[in-house]
Amino acid sequence: MQTTVGIVEDNKDFRLTLARYVDNAPGHHCVCACGSAEEALEQIPKLQPDVVLMDVHLPNLSGVECTRRLKELCPKTQILILTVYEDNERIFGALKAGAGGYLLKRADPANILWAIQEVKTGGAPMSSQIARQVVQSFRQEPADSKVEGLSQREEEILQELAKGYSTKEIADRLSVSVSTIRTHLQHIYHKLHVRSRTEAVIKYLH
Repeated sequence: MQTTVGIVEDNKDFRLTLARYVDNAPGHHCVCACGSAEEALEQIPKLQPDVVLMDVHLPNLSGVECTRRLKELCPKTQILILTVYEDNERIFGALKAGAGGYLLKRADPANILWAIQEVKTGGAPMSSQIARQVVQSFRQEPADSKVEGLSQREEEILQELAKGYSTKEIADRLSVSVSTIRTHLQHIYHKLHVRSRTEAVIKYLH
């Protein structure tokens, strides 16, 4: 099944290059390439792409605010931040606004395609540098942040999520199937009243 992608990027050359790259990738189709948040808020809700690649630094309205508004308008669309910025304030602002992943523009092009698929299927892809910063910023041990109502296995899975592992990696580390982990994740989301892995980790670690 084809993965539809929207792009929000104010640098015209990079925007067109990225759109061509996505369109040329098997199983992917770029449905729109917007140069501003305002254009994105007009176009993307009509098209409802599976994934949006979002720049943070946009003229006028920021990518973080655009992410927040898009998640309200099209909650099923996954948003992947693609930016040069790697400071904590921007990272957490984007994640709390509803972004499902955070990738640096210097990432290998193949990693961008991997991240699109990962975020589409419920993952939370991040550049390794970003994942390290996310974990380091929470320095307290997740085990100290018990959430009432979670089982011991669910606590274990949340700890692995907080370390940045993917669903498949967690399944391998805990010696269970991927479908078992996905079932646990649904239970965790329900108990924490969240809709994504990123929200679950932030709520758990706080």
